[in-house]
Amino acid sequence: MALPGTAVPTPPRPLRIALVAGEASGDLLGAGLVNALKLRFPDAEFAGVGGPRLRAAGMATWHDCSELAVMGLVEVLRHLPRLLRLRRSLRKRLLAWRPDVFIGIDAPDFNLGLERQLKQAGIRTVHYVSPSVWAWREGRAAKLGRSADRVLCLFPMEPPIYERHGVDARFVGHPLAESFAMEPDRHGARAHFGLDDATPVLALLPGSRLGEIQRLLPVFLEATRRVHGKLPALQVLLPAANAACREAIDACLANAPAANVRVVDGQSHEAMIASDVVLLASGTAALEAMLAKRPMVVGYRISALTYRLVMLLGLMKVNRYSLPNVLANEPIVPELMQGDCTPDRLAAAVLHWFDHPEARATLLPRYQYIHAKLRGDPSAGAADAVAELLAGK
Repeated sequence: MALPGTAVPTPPRPLRIALVAGEASGDLLGAGLVNALKLRFPDAEFAGVGGPRLRAAGMATWHDCSELAVMGLVEVLRHLPRLLRLRRSLRKRLLAWRPDVFIGIDAPDFNLGLERQLKQAGIRTVHYVSPSVWAWREGRAAKLGRSADRVLCLFPMEPPIYERHGVDARFVGHPLAESFAMEPDRHGARAHFGLDDATPVLALLPGSRLGEIQRLLPVFLEATRRVHGKLPALQVLLPAANAACREAIDACLANAPAANVRVVDGQSHEAMIASDVVLLASGTAALEAMLAKRPMVVGYRISALTYRLVMLLGLMKVNRYSLPNVLANEPIVPELMQGDCTPDRLAAAVLHWFDHPEARATLLPRYQYIHAKLRGDPSAGAADAVAELLAGK
């Protein structure tokens, strides 16, 4: 019991860690990070923006991550007033809560501005998942350093870019590299779908956003019809990422039926592993197909207005778009972008893989080498980097 007139010391409050995750991928990364941080800081409090996985990990979600899921210049402009209001409200709440560290997970258009404001207010900041500085103006690396005290990178070629600009960046490993075996079980995946080993199988992945499906799936299906004309026994697996994607895919197939196309709910990794060739939208799916050790054809189109703006402003600085080619530092898989993304060209590229098994075989050692370089425990690596920052290291 304290003596009269003696001040009672205030017990130290628990460590506070704020996170803002964009989209489902950020929710997944954030959940892994929260669980790893809890091993290091069992009494820590977590709050911010997330989805079901972060909530299950014990984070108090002030907003759902779906509110940030906007892609493309035109799309962002349409949602900009709402996003700016959300960011102002979130900044005010974070400044009142005073976290010991703020971690922005992906969503750079939203998170970097918020990180910069919090950093200026004396809050330590981390950005988890580097933007594609290797593709979209390397000078952005220096700008990112004004927002984040530390950048956590999923690819090994990224920290050296930041180092050239005096930014503290750490490679923590890529979570997808742990999701695939070095030698995936193709026979088992085929048995899962009731397919024998001799059947030619094509996996179609036109994207997980409705806009991507609407732009790309009709083109992919028309290419598939051409491939089917050359390979009558062809079976096609078309994974739907969620119920909304399934509805969009079913509507597209109703308007333009294609033979031997089986739509499956989720199971994109299994569909890739079961396939001989994958036709996919540029993005994370290309990395997944590489980790599944499958030949692929990458096709992509963005809205015409967004494409004109990108070209006019000179934003794109690379001639390789897909991650397998970027990581290999040479074109090991075909990329058919924008005007080149036509049914004839896609079909020809797909048929090349079917017709040349020796070309497929040469990909395997390249894929395995890249896969090994990406491996690690990203959640543990990210948690270590955050813990070191909190300790002043």
